[in-house]
Amino acid sequence: MPISAVIGICLQLAGAPDAVPRYVPTQRFTLAWQHSIEKVRWEEDYQLVPAASDANVADIVLVEARVKGSAAGMEPPEDAYLKNGWYHYQPPRTPVQELRLMRSGYTPDYELCIDQRCSSVQQYVQTDGGITTVRACTETVSVDRALSQ
Repeated sequence: MPISAVIGICLQLAGAPDAVPRYVPTQRFTLAWQHSIEKVRWEEDYQLVPAASDANVADIVLVEARVKGSAAGMEPPEDAYLKNGWYHYQPPRTPVQELRLMRSGYTPDYELCIDQRCSSVQQYVQTDGGITTVRACTETVSVDRALSQ
C-alpha cells in the first residue's frame, strides 16, 4: 500500500506537549477573533510555504489582515484601505514556524476558517485556558485511504 504525506496544520495545547496534535489538512487558513475589550473582530489569512530549513515541513506566512472598524490602540496601519466596513492591509510576510493562540474562558474562542467555513478552535482542540500552538505538519496517509474519501 503506497504511503504519501499530506501537509496541513497541527493544533496542540502548549501545556500538553505529549498529547497527540489535532491534524487539519489545509495549506491556507484564516484565524479570526474578537478583541476582548473593544469587541472588534480581527481576521488574519495565513498560507503554508516551503520551509527555509530542511528540518521544517513548512513555514506559516501571514498574507493579509482585516479589522472591522478601529478602536483605541487598534488603529489599522497607514497603508490599510477601507472596504465594506473592514480595514484591509498586508503585514510584512515574515515566515514563522509556530503561532501561539492565547485562549481564555472569558472571551469568545478563536475561529479557524478553511475555505470560508469557520468553526471555533474548540471544535478541534479543547481549551485549558492557556496557549494553543498552530504549526505546519504532515499526516502520513495511505494513498488508497485518501482516494476512498
